[in-house]
Amino acid sequence: MPPTVKTSRAALLADARRAGLLGERTERVSFDAPAALVQAALRETGASSIEELGIVALSALACPDPAADVLKRLRGELGADHALDV
Repeated sequence: MPPTVKTSRAALLADARRAGLLGERTERVSFDAPAALVQAALRETGASSIEELGIVALSALACPDPAADVLKRLRGELGADHALDV
């Protein structure tokens, strides 16, 4: 498993914690999902349980990475004649 996935999981949970979203009060969430999807997500995130996987997934939705917004805002800003070092 790539270390960045585990780091992302930890970062997502840390962001949700800083935003005050991982408090004591809980709410029951229940739904059916394809088993292959659940197993792949558990494997990729390193989550140790379905509950942890659900919290990581909700954290990703509630606290999106701000880099995506920056990239969207900057799209096309470099100009046509700008060359990136590759």
